[in-house]
Amino acid sequence: MEITQAPPRAELVRRASELVPLLREKALWMDENRRLHDDVIDAITDAGLLKMRVPARYGGYESDMGTVVSVLAELGRGDGSTAWTVAVWSISAWMTGLFPDEVQDEMFTSPDVRICGILSPGAMAVPTDGGYIVNGKWSFNTGAQQSAWNTNAAVTPTGDGGFAPVMVALPVADLLVIDDWHTSGLRGSGSVTTIAKDLFVPEERVLPMGPVLQGQHKSKLNANAQIFNAPFMPTACATVSAPALGLALAAKDAFLERLPGRKITYTSYENQSEAPITHLEVANAIVKIDEVGFHAHRAANLLDAKSRAGEFWTLEERARIRLDLGAACQRAEEAVDVLAGASGGSSIYRDVAIQRIRRDVQVLNLHAILHPNTNLELYGRIVCGLDSNTLYI
Repeated sequence: MEITQAPPRAELVRRASELVPLLREKALWMDENRRLHDDVIDAITDAGLLKMRVPARYGGYESDMGTVVSVLAELGRGDGSTAWTVAVWSISAWMTGLFPDEVQDEMFTSPDVRICGILSPGAMAVPTDGGYIVNGKWSFNTGAQQSAWNTNAAVTPTGDGGFAPVMVALPVADLLVIDDWHTSGLRGSGSVTTIAKDLFVPEERVLPMGPVLQGQHKSKLNANAQIFNAPFMPTACATVSAPALGLALAAKDAFLERLPGRKITYTSYENQSEAPITHLEVANAIVKIDEVGFHAHRAANLLDAKSRAGEFWTLEERARIRLDLGAACQRAEEAVDVLAGASGGSSIYRDVAIQRIRRDVQVLNLHAILHPNTNLELYGRIVCGLDSNTLYI
């Protein structure tokens, strides 16, 4: 298969920026219908944004993490659910690159194939002739109804009474979908529950989780590709910091767009833009937004630098990626809260973007991997000389 020349970062960011008006136009529809609009998926596909973490031999771009974060942040300026879903598709495409090459041949039938994934082990994989029988369920399965494949975590018996985590690659068509995504935020991500019942999975589509978390893989053809020269958790955490940045930028856009001509009711300010409190609030929010960008891009830059150099990751460096992710989410929520609080009573209507942005960023901060205090505690443990207390680092 012919290898595609990857567009430079600026070009991909430009393409993402051009989609922002469409994402904002469809955002309310996606919030109400709990999935991405077909026009949005088509536009993202046509822009080549699903190819960023696909191996070059399948027509992918093998984009570095700095590019991925910049592109996803632009999508987040348009719609948080879209940015989150494309982030999950990007991580899962990268995860697929860790599977044996013959499995990749089966899954990457197009560089635009949509692959979703879940890291939390929600199923049991019992060994059988030629593979495993999988039973269980995965909640929060982002984009499952609009994906072809799923890379999900499960556990398998070790023979000594214990269990070991594994990753399994499954066709979404083989799973039962439970349409239960009735939530307060990120509603357009369609993060439904999926169930596997007595599902046979060939042995080659099952990977031990330990090597995966260390960035070790069974692909021979990806062995020298820079983007696959990285551990899983830093890769995933750097990726999902981008929607937080995008939502923070979206809040600034939404607030400033509504500002001209707005007054502060029950005061003498006929123009909110003339009130000193507004100046303080806007400046305070922008400082926090800048901090979101600092943490998101620091994580991306560290991952890219170490991937290029092929350097060993220390435990503290891995934990710092988690720290950057938590700090990005924390500062994003703070910035959005400032601007939402300054947006007045009329902002509670569903067609006003700031209320949706606020709901979306609140949901981000509740995610177990993104939760700020959890990530801060983890980093603090390492710095204080304790063990990590988690496999997910």
